[in-house]
Amino acid sequence: MKGLGDLMQQAQKLQADMQEKMQKLQQVLNELRVCGESGAGMVTVTMNGRHDVISVHIDPSLLTEDKEMLEDLLAAAVNDAVRRAEEKAQELQKQRVGDLATGINLPEGFKFPF
Repeated sequence: MKGLGDLMQQAQKLQADMQEKMQKLQQVLNELRVCGESGAGMVTVTMNGRHDVISVHIDPSLLTEDKEMLEDLLAAAVNDAVRRAEEKAQELQKQRVGDLATGINLPEGFKFPF
């Protein structure tokens, strides 16, 4: 039964490692900055990995345009930033999951259910 006890200890350590790495991932996402744009860069929106908008830049030449056009450009820039943040978050999560899997020493023949 020593093998089972060792496996349980390894599982507990793995759980603690996973929690620590997930906390670090959340911190990385909070610090992540992505920029979305529209109107060939005339409207830019910067947000973090939690989708909090950090800044908005509107080219002064757009201030003479009609309100609806400016609203559409702003919405498009926000949507672009959200897509970029999601893509970057998925990349980071895949890297972190890969890092977690490398630390697992499973018995021969044991497979994950996925």
